[in-house]
Amino acid sequence: MSKIRVLVGTKKGGFILSSDGKRKAWKVSGPMFEGWEIYHMAGSPADPKRIYASQSSGWFGQVIQRSSDGGKTWETPGGGPQKGPDGMPKGESNKFVYEGKVGQHLFYDGTLRPWEFKRVWHLEPSHDDPDTCYAGVEDAALFKTTDGGRTWKELPGLRRHATAPKWAPGAGGMCLHTILLDERNPRRIFVAISAAGVFRSDDGGGTWRPMNKGLHSEYMPDKNAEVGFCVHRIARHPAKPDVLYMQLHGGVLKSDDAGGLWRDIHKGLPNDFGFPIAVDSNEPDTVYVIPIDPDRGRIPPEGKLRVFRSKDGGRTWKGMSKGLPQKDCYVNVLRDAMAVDSLDPCGVYFGTTGGQVYVSPDGGDSWSAIASHLPHVLSVSVQTLR
Repeated sequence: MSKIRVLVGTKKGGFILSSDGKRKAWKVSGPMFEGWEIYHMAGSPADPKRIYASQSSGWFGQVIQRSSDGGKTWETPGGGPQKGPDGMPKGESNKFVYEGKVGQHLFYDGTLRPWEFKRVWHLEPSHDDPDTCYAGVEDAALFKTTDGGRTWKELPGLRRHATAPKWAPGAGGMCLHTILLDERNPRRIFVAISAAGVFRSDDGGGTWRPMNKGLHSEYMPDKNAEVGFCVHRIARHPAKPDVLYMQLHGGVLKSDDAGGLWRDIHKGLPNDFGFPIAVDSNEPDTVYVIPIDPDRGRIPPEGKLRVFRSKDGGRTWKGMSKGLPQKDCYVNVLRDAMAVDSLDPCGVYFGTTGGQVYVSPDGGDSWSAIASHLPHVLSVSVQTLR
């Protein structure tokens, strides 16, 4: 029987929730890296025992951890965490080699500041090599390792893009938070940056194009701006690699041409604001979002936690609430805190800022809490073990 491993990053450590294919009884392991912010944990599709974790603190800086036994033990490849006088982590284990120009960025307050490495927001392992993994960092840049996390080298074409001086941070910082690798075309990569937008590379990360046509923002006076959009998350299904879905800061959108043009699909939702978006593993036209009220502390509308599902590519939406709190619920669900497994029916998972992790083993029809008292959840990802 298949097994499920849910990797949960929180503000005070990492946790692994495990179950069999029925997804009813769950075991909670952790915390790992107790007291550290774990921005993201990601398992390798090429090796079910390989997991990467982004470990961060204001004291020691950024550290990448690696497990080769499914999270039972961890190692910092090449050495332990150290922080140098410039604030960068030191040692071969976490050496991030900058190959792009530093550049200057014009911020909303009108000041120019140099590019600064702060933290790794998102890890995206390769589909076919457990030692290859991509890292999206703040300030926005893309790195890659081919030696299992021992060293990381920047793909400098992104930060060298002509629009880079115009990129600006969103409320959470200027982070590269989403990386989509095309299983059918290994040279195609999508990234999303807050608050710059979506970029696509068709040559393995050498050169990039902004893919933001059709996006809108009430905060941008230039309606034809090429960049500057606060994209919260993008998602796609491998069976339809050119169909993308987006949760924007003020919009839920779809592209049918690999990001060439976006159109709004939020009609039928209680509002157009939220952070995560996910696509069903079996049905490429089934999409999940979690609307959040942007004007009342970013909490569920009416204090009711609901996942909205579209089974027709965004034409219609239905709120799914069975098993979720429908009164006095004041949590948020962050951009990287929703994921799906690859079983049939699809399992859908999300974690909240209140420390709950929920699962729906039936594609969103019903929900139950598989962890209720974790720290503030930053990210959720899933490994399906067959």
